Amino acid sequence: MATDYACESFLEMLAAERGAAQNTLDSYRRDLDDFAEFLGKTAPSKASQTDISRYLGDLTDRGFAATSQARRLSALRQFFKFLYAEGQRGDDPTRTLSSPKKRQSLPKVLSLEEVDLLIGTAETQTHLEHPSDAARLRAHRTYTLLEVLYASGLRVSELVALPVSAARKDARLIEIRGKGGKDRLVPLSHPAQTAMKAYVAERTAAGVYASSPWLFPSHGESGHFTRQAFARDLKDLAIQAGIDPAKVSPHVLRHAFASHLLQNGADLRVVQQLLGHADISTTQIYTHVLDERLRELVENAHPLAKG
Repeated sequence: MATDYACESFLEMLAAERGAAQNTLDSYRRDLDDFAEFLGKTAPSKASQTDISRYLGDLTDRGFAATSQARRLSALRQFFKFLYAEGQRGDDPTRTLSSPKKRQSLPKVLSLEEVDLLIGTAETQTHLEHPSDAARLRAHRTYTLLEVLYASGLRVSELVALPVSAARKDARLIEIRGKGGKDRLVPLSHPAQTAMKAYVAERTAAGVYASSPWLFPSHGESGHFTRQAFARDLKDLAIQAGIDPAKVSPHVLRHAFASHLLQNGADLRVVQQLLGHADISTTQIYTHVLDERLRELVENAHPLAKG
């Protein structure tokens, strides 16, 4: 490993001019030492853009996460920026290098069987004897929220703010005002429509919220049920259904809506429109579902797939 006094000068600058803490200095030193060890006989200050690209590739081979690689590259950027400013180099070899992108994590998705169990448990709750009208209404509200969410893939903020007029229309599609004020049509299954009408009928029979414009009203500041309260009720329902509550949230049900559609042959562009994504790249997180469906199609249909 070549000795490079430019590294020491850089660390001294960080300490003297920027007041870097000792932990920060130690971190930079470790990063530069690792880079120097990779380069071997070439001093870090003499490294080329190709050297740095090869180093990032080596970090990948060693199993470094994209976030760790990005941090190492950030240290090198600071180092070469210092050398350029000090006139020790006539170029900055990191200037056109892109930071490694953190892989977008796949959304948690419930299986079709788990969703059926969750909805079935919620529906059962509506048929039980309840100690009060309020408890019966809560059961109907939870079931209705769940049916509508899984039928439509609404954002939870869109779901809890549905107008009561949505339940009074005999329509398989309802219009939603989404992000950025953009309108879109989302589907409503027959069970979802039935649940909405039954819930409104229960409200009417109980003589509550008669003048509320919201489908899911409450006495809170917004006038309608909150996202947080629904998430809490959903976890309670998961426990009753014997499903790990950590796996269940309104957002996970939205993911289930999209994934199950794709598993059953829906087009990615259609799912994009239903979810209200402005950009197809946002919807492309679900391409793992398409990849799996394609693999199964080949295995089941290709004459040579089974050897």
